[in-house]
Amino acid sequence: MTRFRQRARAMLTTGFVACGVVVAPAIAVAAGADALANSVPTVFAPGVISGPAHDSAPAFTPDGNTVYFTRSNTSQSVISVSHKIGGNWSAAEIAPFSGEWNDMEPAMAPDGSYLIYISNRPAEGIDGKPVEATYNGATHPGGNLWRVDSKGSGWGRPVRLVDTVNTGPSTFAPSVASDGSLYFMTTDKQSGKFRLYRAQYRKGTYETAQPLSFSDGSNTDVDPAVAPDESFIVFASGRKPSRGMDLFIAFREGTTWGEPIHLGNVVNSPGSDAEPRLSPDQRTLYFSSERVSPVNFPRTREQAQKDTQRLQSWDNGNYNIWRISLAEWLDSRRDPHLQH
Repeated sequence: MTRFRQRARAMLTTGFVACGVVVAPAIAVAAGADALANSVPTVFAPGVISGPAHDSAPAFTPDGNTVYFTRSNTSQSVISVSHKIGGNWSAAEIAPFSGEWNDMEPAMAPDGSYLIYISNRPAEGIDGKPVEATYNGATHPGGNLWRVDSKGSGWGRPVRLVDTVNTGPSTFAPSVASDGSLYFMTTDKQSGKFRLYRAQYRKGTYETAQPLSFSDGSNTDVDPAVAPDESFIVFASGRKPSRGMDLFIAFREGTTWGEPIHLGNVVNSPGSDAEPRLSPDQRTLYFSSERVSPVNFPRTREQAQKDTQRLQSWDNGNYNIWRISLAEWLDSRRDPHLQH
């Protein structure tokens, strides 16, 4: 998640603001499979990918050895890339197709052949002006959907997607299904809140996007992360019983979607939890959260020094990328005796 997106959400949502620091009762830093098996969120690559900036929206190559993600602060946003080398993630660099404009939220095609992401870069032939959106009378950076194709060991030239999906200047959070169909969020013209949409990909283009059945505009729904076979979707929402912006999962039921299921208070914190993404095998959920280790008062001067030093580390209250196994929800769906 970026602060650009936070401003938009705050202005378009009634009853909450998706920002602020969330104190977590404990910070789990373990990075191995054992930590995921414990069903407790753990920080993803602390100090490397989850750093002092706002880090969010990881998109993995099919082999899981390269990740593209958003790195941002209040004034800029870039898509960064890191590679797993010898079991460790490399220092992140700006992706070759990013950096000139505000870019964010990469979404990898399931076969790794292309990325779709958000940018405020000008559309070709539109007098060179970046995309802007107006919220409550104030102008802020907007976003449109762009595609960049894999070319050998690199990437091609970014191409803006058609207007059937880029219907306005507040189009964010793409997710790609196996057949190329595209999920994303944009504002509802009547309620002004963000809703989730799906555009069928057919014969090389996108058909008119349709809202998801559970996203009717009465709640703010954002950040869809759909399984490649479209059997389930994870998203963030301000709907009840959210304490801020919480994560939900919904399962496909024939041609429609089942009732969204709240992922509970182990995954969700009292504040903002958003930008869900799936691992290549769809068994691990990645998401962004502002949760930090608690600070206890009164404290010694030595402890105050340690707490202050944390402000310059990954654990400083900015958005980090967290992960947790989805096995509990996916397996219970398959076994009716374990249903929540």
